[in-house]
Amino acid sequence: MLVSEVMDSLENLAPRSSALSWDNVGLLSGSKNSEVKKIYVALEATSECIENAIDVKADLLITHHPLIFREMKSVVYQDFIGKRIISLIENHISYFAMHTNYDIHRMGTLVAERLGFSQSIVLEEVPGLIDSEGNPLGLGRLGSIEKPVTLGEFAECVKDALAIHSVRIWGDPDTEIRVVGLLPGSGKSDIDLAKMKGADVYITGDIDHHSGLDAVEKGLTLIDAGHYGMEYLFTEDVAKYLREQFPDAEIITAEKREPFVTI
Repeated sequence: MLVSEVMDSLENLAPRSSALSWDNVGLLSGSKNSEVKKIYVALEATSECIENAIDVKADLLITHHPLIFREMKSVVYQDFIGKRIISLIENHISYFAMHTNYDIHRMGTLVAERLGFSQSIVLEEVPGLIDSEGNPLGLGRLGSIEKPVTLGEFAECVKDALAIHSVRIWGDPDTEIRVVGLLPGSGKSDIDLAKMKGADVYITGDIDHHSGLDAVEKGLTLIDAGHYGMEYLFTEDVAKYLREQFPDAEIITAEKREPFVTI
């Protein structure tokens, strides 16, 4: 099969046209006409990830976060991003990213399902985007849990559901939780939106000191499950989809490993 065939299939999972205007998704290096027998799927196109893709002789690398994100005026070995791009090209590995388009169509729903939500709605709607049934599309989810629990108890549930080593909570651990908002990745910009929509707790990643304090002051508790902790689900989800669509291809996934250690 060709890179273009994989691209066309991934369009059905998360159309490129759904990506936010500031994003950079799609085929970022290589050729859509290249032959593909092995696909390596990862969250990030780190140097280690690219070395692993080279070692397994992958023809196509697919990641969630785009390696080429901000403007680049040169691609040289002296630049750590440029060096990775050159390595991909030298080893004939095409590179494809699916970021906010995947967030909108899959990521929030995946986390909501892990947490056992039977029903949920979009947290932050993206104007003009609707699904095939006319429902709004967007970032994150908002839902209710069947039985109210304390913030401390729910934080334990989040940690177990996402299979991560730890979470951070902002607020009184004894606070009763009923309505849950979530936005995988870095979601502090939607703290006020989650509060406005009635959330008792908001789950996201990358919460800084002042954002956490301010949220609690406004009456919203937070669970910081980490950027990686909520988004690593991308890897196996996309791999599973590709295995179903291309049973003759070899699909290899990056090892699940949180990028830092808490002592």
